[in-house]
Amino acid sequence: MKHSQIPVKGGSIHLAETGLGHQACVLFLHGWPQDWSAWRRVMELAGRHVHALAVDLPGIGGSVMRNPPVTTRDIADMLNSIAATLALKNLAIVGHDIGGQVAYAYLGRHAASLRAAAIMDVVIPGVPPWEDVLRNPAIWHFSFHAIPELPELLVDGKQRAYFNFFYDALARHPDRILPQARTAYAAAYASPQALATGFDWYRAFAKDAADNKAAVNSNGSITTPLLYIRGRHEAGDINKYVAGFRSAGIQAVRSAIIDDCGHFAPEEQPDEVCHTLLSFLEEVGMIQWQR
Repeated sequence: MKHSQIPVKGGSIHLAETGLGHQACVLFLHGWPQDWSAWRRVMELAGRHVHALAVDLPGIGGSVMRNPPVTTRDIADMLNSIAATLALKNLAIVGHDIGGQVAYAYLGRHAASLRAAAIMDVVIPGVPPWEDVLRNPAIWHFSFHAIPELPELLVDGKQRAYFNFFYDALARHPDRILPQARTAYAAAYASPQALATGFDWYRAFAKDAADNKAAVNSNGSITTPLLYIRGRHEAGDINKYVAGFRSAGIQAVRSAIIDDCGHFAPEEQPDEVCHTLLSFLEEVGMIQWQR
């Protein structure tokens, strides 16, 4: 795994990559409360067939910068600029959780620069079933994280204990989120700025929803293939999510369910996630690979 820092205004973005030399490129985006390394095992497998890249999202872990962007639109724009700087061609974007919301914004704003996109285990602000999910009391943390300052006050210094609640509650196999990974994730959000940045993503949901709805009106339709993935034991009907993407103008939507899996699919079932993604990339003509 090669690591580097990509200069951006106000700081730099931490980039990890493997499989250099392959023409097809896949950019992996992590969610909350994790960092790039949530994708490590998937990248190690995928790197045999594609150039696999992952970043710490702006303000998290090794991506230290002044005033990091927190709306998915602004993060997507920054990542698109980085992809251009790195001359990434034949590019697919894959996002989990908050990273999936960023991937959706990237698709909505920069579809012409993508061959494909995949979104995992997340609802998209402003896209059905968004309103239904907001009314679900089990998703209490969306509202809590959006409160100004209070989450930081209560969680600072207790990151690992707080994050452990989500790993243990939402995973089908919490033991597969290893102790060393949990330590790394807590460290990625240890600084006051990183902790606040993670909560700021939730505070930006209303703006993200408005931006996503506006993108539907301006784009009309998007033909770039999209794969939506959920763990078998994630709450919610995957068909409602697929219908929501189609209502937002995305024409080529596929879906896949990862068996024996909860919310944290890249770590719970990395082999199956990798197989699902590579099969999708082959279907859309990006790669050929031996199963």
